[in-house]
Order: sequence, then C-alpha cells, then structure tokens
Amino acid sequence: MASSKCRCLALNAKLTRVTTTLTRNLRWALLWLCATAGLGLLVVRFDIAERREAFQAEARTAHRLLSQRAAQHDAILATLALLDPAPSGDHPSTRLPALYPQVLKVWRRGADGAWPEPSLASAEALSRVSGRPALAAVDAAAGHYDLVLAGSPASFALRIELARWVPWAAWPFAREGAVKADLVHGAQRLMLQPGQEATGWRGGVTPGFVFDKALDTPSQPFVLHVQRATGPAGWPWARLSALAAVLAVMVAATAALQGQRRRRRRAEQLLRLARTSRLNALGELAAGVAHELNQPLTAVIASTQAARRMLDDDPLPQATLQEALTQARDQARRAAEVVARLRRLVERPGDSAAVQPTALGDAVRGALALLQPELRRLALRPQIDDTRATVDADPVALEQILHNLLNNALQAMHAVPAAQRCLQLRIGIESGRGVLRLRDGGPGLTPDVLDHLFEPFFSTRPGGLGLGLSLCASLAGAMGGVLSAQNVAAGGAEFRLELPLTCTR
Repeated sequence: MASSKCRCLALNAKLTRVTTTLTRNLRWALLWLCATAGLGLLVVRFDIAERREAFQAEARTAHRLLSQRAAQHDAILATLALLDPAPSGDHPSTRLPALYPQVLKVWRRGADGAWPEPSLASAEALSRVSGRPALAAVDAAAGHYDLVLAGSPASFALRIELARWVPWAAWPFAREGAVKADLVHGAQRLMLQPGQEATGWRGGVTPGFVFDKALDTPSQPFVLHVQRATGPAGWPWARLSALAAVLAVMVAATAALQGQRRRRRRAEQLLRLARTSRLNALGELAAGVAHELNQPLTAVIASTQAARRMLDDDPLPQATLQEALTQARDQARRAAEVVARLRRLVERPGDSAAVQPTALGDAVRGALALLQPELRRLALRPQIDDTRATVDADPVALEQILHNLLNNALQAMHAVPAAQRCLQLRIGIESGRGVLRLRDGGPGLTPDVLDHLFEPFFSTRPGGLGLGLSLCASLAGAMGGVLSAQNVAAGGAEFRLELPLTCTR
C-alpha cells in the first residue's frame, strides 16, 4: 500500500512539474500576445493614417484634373462663339471631336435656328442670364451631359462623354483598382470608375476613405465623390508578421534570461547555505577538538598532583619541587579554561542570534524551493500538511536545520526505487510547541545508528564528517527546541523538530 502511495506521489510530482511549466509558458505566451496586439494596433493605426493621407492627396489631384477639363469645356465654347464669322462654310467646330475626344457632338444655333432638344433651349436661356455656359441634360445611363453657351449671333452646345473626359494618363488612381469615383449632380451619379464595394471593416464599422468636393467650374456643378474601401485585407501584414516575430524572439530571450536568473539565485542561496554549513561544521569541529583536549589536560593535572604527592618523600628540596609542580598545575588549568571558553562560544551561537517570530511552514517551503532541482531529479513531490504554526527561531539557523534534514532525506532515497520514494512534511502544534515531522521513503535507520545519530563525528556516509545532525541538534537546543529521530513502521525514517511557539514565549 505504501509503494502504491509513493507511486501516486511520483505521478503527482510529474504532473505538477508539467503544470508549472505549462503555466509559466502560458504566461509568456499571453505577454507576447498582448504586446503583439498592442503594438500591432499602433502599426495598423499609423498605416491607416498614412494611407488616408495618401488617398486624400490623390483625390485632390483627381479633383484638380477634372476641374481643369471642365474649365477647358468653357474655353472651347467661348472660342467657338468668338470665331463664328458666318452661319455657313467650313466652321471650326467641325474639327473639335478630332481635337478633343471627350466632345461627342457640337451644336450651333443661329438667330433664326432652333435646338434639336428642348433641354438645350432651356440651358441657353440660363446661360444668357448668367453670362456663362449652363448645364443642359445629364444622361447618367449613357454617360454624357450637354453644355450650352448663349452667344450672338449664334449659340453653341457641346455633348461631353465622361469616359473620355477623365485624363487617364495623369489619373492618380488605377482604372481597375479599388477606388470608386463618381460625379454627383443632384440625384444623379455619373460613374467614372467602378472600384470595389466600400464595405469598410468587416461588419461595416467604417465607410472607408471618402473624398467629396465640388468642381471649381460653376458651369458644371458636379461634386467629385471618391471612396476607397478599408479593412483587414489592406493591413500591413508583412510588417505585422515581422513585428510578431521580433516580439516572439524578445519574449523568448526574456523568459530564458529570467529562468537563468532564477537558477542563479537558487544556486547562490544553495552556495550560501553550503558555506554556512561549512562554517558551522568548523565550529562544531572546534567544539569537538575542545572536548577532546579537555580530557588530556585534566589527566595532566591529575598526574602532576600525584607526582607531587609521590615526591614528598624524595630527598629533593621540597620547596622547589612543589613550586614547579604548582606552576604546571596552574598552567594546565589555565589552558583548560581557554578551551572551555572556546567551546562555549561555539556551542552557544544563539546567544548573539536574532530570535524572531517565524512561520514554520514558510521556512519549510523556502528550503524546498532551494532543493527543487534535486526533487525533480528524484521525481519527488513533497506533501505538506501545514497548520500555520509560528515559532520563535533564528531564521538563518532554522533554514540551516531544514536544509540539512531535507538534504539527508533526499540522499537516503538515492538508492531506493523511484516508486518507493516519498517525502511527507507535517506541521502542527503539540503541547504548546510548534512541531515539524519530516518523513522520507528511504531504507530507515538501524538501531545502532539511532543511538549515535546526533553525536559529533558520527557518520554512515563515506567521507562524511558526521557534524551535520550534531550541528542541527545544537542549533535547535540554542533556540529552546529539540531535534529527534525514529523509524517508521511502513518504512523510512521520521525526524521531529520541536520549537517554542511565539505565543508561549
């Protein structure tokens, strides 16, 4: 049953890693999407403004060309009236269609003549009143209109064809392009070029680019209406694609840099813990050396005292012998006191430590975060049951204890099959103290190892100093806590760390 539970924990750990990776990647993808959408909107708006300005410039050019042609029609009529010498003979007007292709027909009406169409007579009357050419009939279906100038002794009229009126050689818009151009006169529209249907954005949000302006010639009161459809089809997709690609590279580089910084910070924290561990181990080593030296020094004191007693019956001068032995005894005691002071300094680091309220669960999660690479390598997902116990502890010392305990638990599971590996942490309050129970899925501890587990220089690992757990026990004791260990019936070992609750201090 325990094996099945550990397999489930391993599977959960793998799923958690996949979920974390997907979540992180999704965040970066959303960042890329938002940046691309925001900057892309600016690019589209700038492109639309640029194309609108170009459209307006082209439309003004078209308006100027048509106004010039309309003024040309007025000039033709004025020239005809000026050059009319007599009603008969080869009149210059017969050569106009060859000179001006847009002129389909020319009419001349003398003093006793009549117009072929009633609209021409009405236009002549208007022209005689205004003193300039007047517009007669407009035939939108046929694509032409008539223009009349009243004169004396003769009046003249022109029929203008729209298709030939437009100066296509200088026309700014493509004849079969997307721009639609019309001449509007009242309710009639004379089409110059069909263009495309101006549906605007998909959904009809905008009518596109529009230009409306009356021609500069009063005799031909047409309004030039030009319209170009706009929408996603006209967006600068090449630039948008390039922008999206550049942003993708930047986001990927930023994600890689953030990941590198995160790994570097974890490595720096682990290095700091390792250095602290080595310094504390050296302190523990000094304490052990002091303990080892204290016993020989005590023996020296006892030996010198015995020698003095034995030498009491010797014929040597007693005063000299006693003085020498007393000095040796005093020096030995002084050396023992120096070693004792060093040992007290090393064994009581809590005297100068800053003890403060610390959330035991947060400290555990912080230590686990530093060991994430090793947890992933062993396919472990720690199970934490946290009741939010707050204890009085030195954060650095507590971090050192947790790091040592977790590191030992992970090393104990190296040789264990992956299906049996598990790491459980329970944080609770028992008898007014904060308690952490750390259980691993390793092979457990033998009885003789349990008896000497917290003794200095005792180690079961090849090359180990045997100072880590001894140091942890010393640090816990300096903070008013207790560190203990036991085997678990289902397999593995359990370490128990007790610390005073903040509310009980």
